[in-house]
Amino acid sequence: MNLNFAFRSLICTFAVVMAPLAERMRPLSLDDYVGQQHLVGPGAVLRRMIEGGRLSSFILWGPPGVGKTTLATIIAHQLQTPFYTLSAVTSGVKDVRDVIEKAKGNRFFNTATPILFIDEIHRFSKSQQDSLLGAVEQGVVTLIGATTENPSFEVIRPLLSRCQVYTLKPLEQDDLMALVKRVTEQDAILKQKPFELQETSALMRYSGGDARKLLNILELLYEGAEKEDKVLVTDRIVAERLQQNPLAYDKDGEMHYDIISAFIKSIRGSDPDAAIYWLARMIEGGEDPAFIARRLVISASEDIGLANPNALLLANAAFDAVMKIGWPEGRIPLAEATIYLATSPKSNSAYMAINDALQKVEQTGNQPVPLHLRNAPTKLMQQLGYSDGYKYAHDYEGHFVEQQFLPDDLQDLRLWHAQQNPSEDKLLQRMIQCWGERYKS
Repeated sequence: MNLNFAFRSLICTFAVVMAPLAERMRPLSLDDYVGQQHLVGPGAVLRRMIEGGRLSSFILWGPPGVGKTTLATIIAHQLQTPFYTLSAVTSGVKDVRDVIEKAKGNRFFNTATPILFIDEIHRFSKSQQDSLLGAVEQGVVTLIGATTENPSFEVIRPLLSRCQVYTLKPLEQDDLMALVKRVTEQDAILKQKPFELQETSALMRYSGGDARKLLNILELLYEGAEKEDKVLVTDRIVAERLQQNPLAYDKDGEMHYDIISAFIKSIRGSDPDAAIYWLARMIEGGEDPAFIARRLVISASEDIGLANPNALLLANAAFDAVMKIGWPEGRIPLAEATIYLATSPKSNSAYMAINDALQKVEQTGNQPVPLHLRNAPTKLMQQLGYSDGYKYAHDYEGHFVEQQFLPDDLQDLRLWHAQQNPSEDKLLQRMIQCWGERYKS
C-alpha cells in the first residue's frame, strides 16, 4: 500500500515537472496573480466580487498571455465551485448542451452556481452562442468568457447584454520583472541554477507584455545554459535564442484595425514620426502591402484632398510601385507617401461635400434633370425641348457663363465649402469670380 502511494506520488510529481513552465507556475490565489490591479487590486471590482462570493457572468477581453485563463481558474479555486471548461476551437453546440446538463445535475439547494469557462469565445458561431443564453439567464451556470477580440463585434448582442466586459491590459515591465523573480526563485526546475540578469531590455521587448511569452523565453534561456553553472541574461543572448521578434500582430484580429487606425490618424494629425512608426509596425507584422497602399490612397483623398491634390497622385504612384517591386523594397515608396501625406496641408472639403450630397439625394429623391441639360440624340427629344437653351461654356469669355445646373427645387443648394488653405483659397476666388454672391457665404 505504501509502495503504491509512493509510486502514484512519483508519477504526479513527474507530470508536474514535465508540464510547461507557464502551467507549473500558474497561480491559484489573487495574491500570486501578476498585473491587472484595476480588476483584482484592493477594492477592485473582481476582487470584491470574489471575496463577496457573488459572481455574475462576465467576459475577459485582452491580448494573449495577460492572465484571462489564470484569473478564471483562481476564481473557481477560491470559490470552491464546480468548474467546467470549453474551448471554442474544439467544442460544438452538443458540447455546450452536455456541460449545461451536467451543471444542472450538480445544482443543489444553496450551493454555488457552477462556472462555465469558455476560452476564445469569439470563435463560437452564433448558434453556439445562442445555446448559452438560456443557461446564463436562468442562472444554471455563471459564464466566464475569454477573448482576444472586441466582444462588441464577436459576441452576439443578447449574450453580451447578460455579461459584464472587463478589459485586461498587457503586463507592465514591473509586472514582468516580478514574474521573472517569482519563477526563477520558486519553480522546481529553474531555481536549480541562478539567473544573472545583466540586461533585460530584449527580454521585456520580446515578451511584449505577454506573460506566457516571457515564461517561454526563460525556459529557452535555461535550456540554452545546460552546460553552464548559471543562466546569463543579456540582450544579445536573448536575441540569439529567439532569432526573431514575435510581434503581436494578427492580420485578422483587432490589433490589425487598431494599428491601421493609429496610422491613418497620425497622417491626418500631421505627425510624420508617428505615421512612419505605425507603418513599420504593420510591415514588421506581415501586413499585406496592398492593404497599406490602398489606405494611403484613401487618406490622400479624404484627409489631404484639395489642400494638396498632388497627394493623391503620389499615393497612387506608391501603390503602383509597391505592386511592381514587392518586398522588401516596397517599404520605401510606402514610407515616401506616408511622410508626404503626413506633412501635407489638410482638407476634407471634398469628403464632406460628397457626404452632404448623398444625404441630400436620400432626402429629396430623384429630382428631374432640367430640360436644357438633357441629352437630345433624337428629333423627338429635340421637339420636347431637350437641350434647348443650353449654353456651351467654351463659347463665352473665360470659358464660363452663368446658368442653372441643379434641379429646379435645389438650384440654390451649396455642397462644397472651401476650407482655409492656399490651394482652396484660389479655387474659392475663382468660384466667387464666376458665381458672385452664391460662393461668398
